[in-house]
Amino acid sequence: MNNRILLSVAHMGGTEQKWIQKAFDDNWITPLGPNVNEFESRLAQYLNQENVVALSAGTAAIHLGLIMLGIKPGDEVICQSFTFAASTNPIKYVGANPVLVDSESETWNMCPIALEEAINERKKVTGKYPAAIIVVHLYGMPAKMDEIMCIANKYNIPVLEDAAEALGSEYKGIKCGTIGRYGALSFNGNKIITTSGGGALICPDQESAQRVIFYSTQARENKPYYYHEVVGYNYRLSNICAGIGCGQMEVLQEHVNRRRQIHDIYANELSDICEIEVMSNPSSDYNSNYWLSTILLNNGTSPNDLRLKLELDNIETRLLWRPMHMQPIYESAPFYGNGTSESLFDKGLCLPSSSSLTDNDVEKVITSIKKSIKR
Repeated sequence: MNNRILLSVAHMGGTEQKWIQKAFDDNWITPLGPNVNEFESRLAQYLNQENVVALSAGTAAIHLGLIMLGIKPGDEVICQSFTFAASTNPIKYVGANPVLVDSESETWNMCPIALEEAINERKKVTGKYPAAIIVVHLYGMPAKMDEIMCIANKYNIPVLEDAAEALGSEYKGIKCGTIGRYGALSFNGNKIITTSGGGALICPDQESAQRVIFYSTQARENKPYYYHEVVGYNYRLSNICAGIGCGQMEVLQEHVNRRRQIHDIYANELSDICEIEVMSNPSSDYNSNYWLSTILLNNGTSPNDLRLKLELDNIETRLLWRPMHMQPIYESAPFYGNGTSESLFDKGLCLPSSSSLTDNDVEKVITSIKKSIKR
């Protein structure tokens, strides 16, 4: 549609075609090549990490992260309930069982109190502690990582960070995705930067990274013929897509800065509307990339009603993630919480946040919100 304001779209920097053309010129049209190496190098430098493996999707990164943590069929893995299904589904890929934990109201992420309750209750029920914890930095907002890591270390449970929405976000000055044992990133078309589809796994050391590469390239052993001792996957990022990523890395921080500016406009201009609360950093410890700016609607205002009213003005918004414990596929999974994520889902809405939006675009959204609230 003409003049439609979308939720979150790919934003090209201008040099992506150069990298893609080089791949064509060199005939590197394979899942491996110099663009992949360059993209991984640029990611590693940005994250201040040495071992980053580029993959076909953020979901693939979580899947391989669980494999690297040694998760086996029948194990239990704790996962934040308030998230997208791609955080939880890989638990089932490896034959394990999800244990869902509620959020707290400050960051909307995994509640440390509910986390520790879940750990101890699962020990009573199953006779052993859960094998891993997947914590999500929802909409780019960092989770309470000090508290979560303290609990995880207390019970010797490794943490896999789902930082798919949080590239560029920081917790106490440390990039999200680099605090737990492993960290997963996504470069889907609606993320901070894109490789069309794609993701990456941040690894603790070179040995782990090499093992992830091995698994992601069909687990072929080092022999002069095809020989396989374990199941592998076709999860490596293509050289073409990595070329897009190389160009995107040149504008990554600009995209992060722009999304933060957009959030600030929303926060400032909606502050006088009592029905609306804009989700913002709880303290200076948190520095969200504001992948999506989000609001809570109070006084009984329905987020879906507001969504439909904004749609009439050609503005795309989206309800918050429906928690996993409310999804039919996971309704039988153990859940620990007090209803925080359910309340957030009932009251929340995601606003247009693309880094390509102009100030005028954002003002149109704000004007439409104010008009809709007054109706």
